[in-house]
Amino acid sequence: MARIGLLGGSFNPAHQAHRAISLGAMRVLGLDEVWWLVSPGNPLKEGAKDMASFAARFASAKRMARRVPIRVSDFEQRAGTRYTFDTIKLLKRHHPRDRFIWLFGSDTLPNFHKWRNWRGLAREVPIAVIPRPGYDHLALAVRAMGWLGRFVRPSNQAKCWTEWSAPAIILLRLPRDPTSATAIRAYDPNWHRREPRRAARVPRVSLPLSVRRPLGRTSS
Repeated sequence: MARIGLLGGSFNPAHQAHRAISLGAMRVLGLDEVWWLVSPGNPLKEGAKDMASFAARFASAKRMARRVPIRVSDFEQRAGTRYTFDTIKLLKRHHPRDRFIWLFGSDTLPNFHKWRNWRGLAREVPIAVIPRPGYDHLALAVRAMGWLGRFVRPSNQAKCWTEWSAPAIILLRLPRDPTSATAIRAYDPNWHRREPRRAARVPRVSLPLSVRRPLGRTSS
């Protein structure tokens, strides 16, 4: 059984905080790997004028994940999944022996109730919330926590998450990294043009790999 943390997002661009929170979650939760699932298009960000191409965002994630046990995947683009609930269901089908935990920052929690079938997602896998500057005071007060609050697990049980039955949510205690993609884009709106050769096309990579075996291609 491999213990896998899943971090989904636009990665527009990927940055140091993505790396730091992934490695922090890996240590606290006792993970074997973290997989970054680069979204081809976040339904909650449709129409965003500052969204770089998938190729540029994927390339930035690959660069940021170098030399650490983080796998960058185009799974959602190739599998054709649009919503996280569907992605999780498909990943579990292809990796029945492995255990997954969904990772997201506390800055995502206020909008979690807007995700498609968010309660269904919480019933599929445990959730770990990672602190983000300026959002910690909202963590227990947001709308989704009105339902999720009854499933909160103590932080000192973090490494026991594979023994939990979902729904289960844990609020991790990790150092806060103030880096944000919004600030990076504001400072450098043309970041995605800095290395055009790398961002020109997405490398042909397999679907996410477990620590022991490759995941076969999905049919579509």
